[in-house]
Amino acid sequence: MTIFSVNGERREVDAPETHPLLWVLRERLGLTGTKFGCGIGQCGACTVLVDGQPQRSCQTTVAAAEGTEVTTIEGVTADGLSSVQLAWIEEQVPQCGYCQSGQIMSATALLAARPNPTDEDIDQFMSGNICRCGAYIAIRRAIHRAAEIEGGRIADDNPASGERADR
Repeated sequence: MTIFSVNGERREVDAPETHPLLWVLRERLGLTGTKFGCGIGQCGACTVLVDGQPQRSCQTTVAAAEGTEVTTIEGVTADGLSSVQLAWIEEQVPQCGYCQSGQIMSATALLAARPNPTDEDIDQFMSGNICRCGAYIAIRRAIHRAAEIEGGRIADDNPASGERADR
């Protein structure tokens, strides 16, 4: 039995230790927003956050998830849409849309690490997520837009400090 948290909810899963987290999420927990792409950790479609860090769920075993907090696209925000999802819509990023949940999860991790990323930061951080439609320029624009949206969450008591109110 493996115990971990998924989108803030404690879960117990009876699966072989070597079973990929991707299939536990999709088949056992019904969280189908995480996509199967290549199965070898190269495309990024299956990206989830494990303790806040992007991980390829096709290559992460359920045993490796023991005691962690896993966040999927379904749990990226508790209510409504996240700043990244809003920016994705504003910038009309999705084309076929297949890679988008992995792209959004990676972008969420990027903005948590670097609230005001440069183009170079974005290109480097997002390089592990492949978009068959080639929407990379729109993805970059959306990440910058999400940073702007999140930047609007400056603490009212000291707006010059640059501190985010949600941190």
